[in-house]
Amino acid sequence: MTNTRTIEQLHRGRNQGVIRRLISPEDLGQRLKPFVFLDYIHAELEKDFGFGFHPHSGIATLTYQQGADVLYEDTAGQKNLVRSGGLEWMQAGGGVWHKAVLQPHKTVTGFQLWVTLPPGIEDGASLGLYIPPETVPFVDNVKVLLGEYDHSSSSIPTPYSINYFDLVLPQEKTWSYQPPVDHRVAWCFPYEGKIAVGNATIADELVVFDESDGQISFKAITKAKVLIGTAVKHDYPMILGYSSIHTNSASLKESLKRIDVLGAELRLQGRI
Repeated sequence: MTNTRTIEQLHRGRNQGVIRRLISPEDLGQRLKPFVFLDYIHAELEKDFGFGFHPHSGIATLTYQQGADVLYEDTAGQKNLVRSGGLEWMQAGGGVWHKAVLQPHKTVTGFQLWVTLPPGIEDGASLGLYIPPETVPFVDNVKVLLGEYDHSSSSIPTPYSINYFDLVLPQEKTWSYQPPVDHRVAWCFPYEGKIAVGNATIADELVVFDESDGQISFKAITKAKVLIGTAVKHDYPMILGYSSIHTNSASLKESLKRIDVLGAELRLQGRI
């Protein structure tokens, strides 16, 4: 008999302007690490809506926007336009500043995920990758944002085993997935439509699954779009800074020094 994971918790998150924070260290981040932040936006935005230069360290971010091209720039030397449906991976390492300006032409649906980095990499060099939409793997209605699905792999090198998918599920169809055996962390978020997980009907809520080695299974009550994450659990402490997460206080302290130096350079250039 197949073991199927059960619902441990449902969570709607909290609104911060047009952004809804679904995961943060103050609520689900400790339970779901390496997934420590997940921001969701679904709104009509004014032209040139965005986020000016701001710093990070100790984490990596993956930004995935639908309905908007996004102009990115960072202090690691990258500057590029990522078209709607593409990805921006920013591995902050020991400290980086970056900015993003959305160029929406209709309603924008998007997500920004933060994942923790392990010792060594959390102190390392910053890395920015811009992935055009046509190179994001898509197989059996699953877009592979990170990791691997059915032998199709993301081109983004993650610091440990993480799967992160965007699934389109037709009405009345069931989707079952067996994560890798060591992926004890698992969640999903039906951001469009309704799904049935066991006897529960769920829409617009993040589902936290139990930490078993079972499969994930749900059925689309209506046509549904579902974000899914599974991973090996990050077994290190979370030492928090304003926009940083590290495994130890010494790494956080050194990264904040680097962030201050980079910030001073940006101020001299009149960019912040």
